[in-house]
Amino acid sequence: MFEELERIASKPDPFEFYTTPQFWNDPHISKSMLDCHLDPNHDAASYRMEVIDKAIEWIALHFNIPGKKICDFGCGPGLYTVRFAEKGAVVTGIDVSKRSVQYARDIAAESNLAIEYILQNYLHFSSDSTYDLITMISCDFPVLSPKQRKSLLGIFHKMLNENGAVLLDVDSLKRFAEATEKTTYEFSSKSGFWSSEPHHVFMNSFKYEQEKVLLEKYTIIEQDKERVIFNWHQCYSPQSLKDLFQENGFQIAEYYSNVAGDPFDESSTVFAVVARKTT
Repeated sequence: MFEELERIASKPDPFEFYTTPQFWNDPHISKSMLDCHLDPNHDAASYRMEVIDKAIEWIALHFNIPGKKICDFGCGPGLYTVRFAEKGAVVTGIDVSKRSVQYARDIAAESNLAIEYILQNYLHFSSDSTYDLITMISCDFPVLSPKQRKSLLGIFHKMLNENGAVLLDVDSLKRFAEATEKTTYEFSSKSGFWSSEPHHVFMNSFKYEQEKVLLEKYTIIEQDKERVIFNWHQCYSPQSLKDLFQENGFQIAEYYSNVAGDPFDESSTVFAVVARKTT
């Protein structure tokens, strides 16, 4: 038992494991996550609805989106893509979650909106289409490894029109400073977020001081199986994010506290940037 607990509590190397596709396509967890996306009262998966509404209004005005081509990476159930289309944009959404994409497609059909949804891991996405605006919202970018982030910026660079822009948000060093390492355990005798069966859940949170990375490691143990989910967060300073974008052919043109365009504030646990191609 001691050895098993030691294994559960073990600390991997930064970004050693990548479980995002499994997480978003697990039959039970994907339903739990869709419910979280659609809950207007918390930020567990997507931002609260009032935050989304404010962001849509700012994005529509700031980027003058009517008639513009927008691609939303990690579009989930279409909380942004639908509103972009309603504002007159030509919209594409990409997501790895089959359940979320199907929900988004259903909503688009019900609303008579011609939105293109692509079910794919965006790290492997390739297209001859180009876009005026690429969005990646709810801190999807920081969950990727350094190699994955570089690859994704290459995809952005290829897909972005010369006068286009990338809008995304990231976790800040403020979040890193506030985080603590801890272990929690819970048992559910009935269906819960992680499983429809009785299950045990160990959550180990780790900090990587040198890399400024956070990890939430979830070990879910059921009667006949065990799963481990790794939720990474790369935390940035404005300078470190600027350096990353410059290394990959972009210039960060604007900094904000969020994707709703609020002025940049160093005390915020997230911040957003608008980047444009330089090469």
